[in-house]
Amino acid sequence: MNFGIGAKIHHPTYGDGVVFGMNDQSYRIFFQEHGEKELGKAFDGYRLIEAAPAVAATVELEDVVEAVKNVFDMYYDVSEIVELGDKWKGGNLLIQPEDKSLKPKEVPIESFFHKIVLLRDRLRVLEQKINSHAKLTDEDKVEMQQYITRIYGSLTTFNVLFKHKIDWFVGESGKE
Repeated sequence: MNFGIGAKIHHPTYGDGVVFGMNDQSYRIFFQEHGEKELGKAFDGYRLIEAAPAVAATVELEDVVEAVKNVFDMYYDVSEIVELGDKWKGGNLLIQPEDKSLKPKEVPIESFFHKIVLLRDRLRVLEQKINSHAKLTDEDKVEMQQYITRIYGSLTTFNVLFKHKIDWFVGESGKE
């Protein structure tokens, strides 16, 4: 089966995805759970979910940009904007070893903060996957959720970086 750009397909291993590029031998597909993959056209395990929309003979750059935005809106859980506290903007995180002969590591706080927010977002996705998993028992789900809550509790140290309290990590004691 030959899919056009924008077709929604299902792959038995990677799940649902959208074709966003192709050449003679392969498709470039974005999967919500696995990101971008280049997979062979000869594979017969694809299942068409929705055919590609009709495309004009020439494609404008604006149309491609709009199509990519639509793919990300449909298949990628983009997190809300989380703001770094004003006092930290433009700052650096300095990690200094006890041994002064060793070089310290300096990281822009914005970069460090971005990684903390990504970690939080990935934990949220993990929670969703656990809660919606068809093969886990309710007891298993509760047990795994307790571990995730403990992870959030371990990350409360980083709450000082967030501009708004609503974005903070909340552990076991904060849920009461």
